[in-house]
Amino acid sequence: MARFWRIIIKPRSYFAIVSLLIITLFIGILSLDYWDELELAAIPDQPSAAPTGSISIVIKIPARILELHSDGKLYKKYRIAVGKSSTPTPIGDWTVIWKSYRSGDIMGTRILALNIPWGGGGYGIHGTSQPWSIGQFISHGCIRLRNKDIEELYEWVPVGTPVRIEDQRAYIRRALKYGITGADVVQLQRKLRDLGYLESGADGFFSRETETALKRFQHDKGLNPTGIADRKTLDLLGL
Repeated sequence: MARFWRIIIKPRSYFAIVSLLIITLFIGILSLDYWDELELAAIPDQPSAAPTGSISIVIKIPARILELHSDGKLYKKYRIAVGKSSTPTPIGDWTVIWKSYRSGDIMGTRILALNIPWGGGGYGIHGTSQPWSIGQFISHGCIRLRNKDIEELYEWVPVGTPVRIEDQRAYIRRALKYGITGADVVQLQRKLRDLGYLESGADGFFSRETETALKRFQHDKGLNPTGIADRKTLDLLGL
C-alpha cells in the first residue's frame, strides 16, 4: 500500500513543482518588464513641463542618450537603445519629417520619422515593446525609447525639428570624393562646416557643394584643389 501511494503522489508532486516554477518565471518576467519600464531607463530629477523654446535633438550614440534642447540649451535627457554594430544608427544632421501613433508593437506607441535616405532608409525615433533593450546597442539603426518617453517627446517635438546624431570620431581609411556616401562623409562635412567652408548640413552625401567646399579648403592650404579628400587633405583636416 505504501508503494502504491508513492506512485500516485510522485507525479502529482512533480506537476505541482513544475507549475510553481512556471508561475514564478512568468511573474518574474512581468516584474522585470515593469521594473525596466519604470526604473531602468529613467533619469532622475528631470523636468516634466513642456519646453517653451525652439526644440532640437542631439543623440549621443556612445552614451546611449537622447538630449532634448530648448533654444540651444539642454532641457532633458532620455536613455535610449541604438543600432548594433552590424546595423549602426546613421550619424548626421537630420530632420523630423513626420510623426505618427503606433499600435504598441515592436516600435512602441509613437514614432518620429527622420529624413535619412541612405543605409536602407526608414529610420526613426520610436518606442518599444521591449523596455529591457533600452541602454543597449541592439536595434537595426533606429533609436528606441520607453513608450512613456516617446509619448512625451511626441507632444513636444514638432515636424521639422533638427536631429543631430553623434558618434565617436573614426579614422577615415578611404579617399572621399563626389558621389559617395557614408558616416565618414558626415565627418568630413562637419569639419568643413566648423571651419566655415560648408554651409549645408552633414547628410553623408558627397555633393557638389561638399566638393566645392573641399576645393576651397585645399586652395587655402596650398594643395592642388582636386575636390578629393585624399590622405594628405584628411590629415590637414585632422581626420
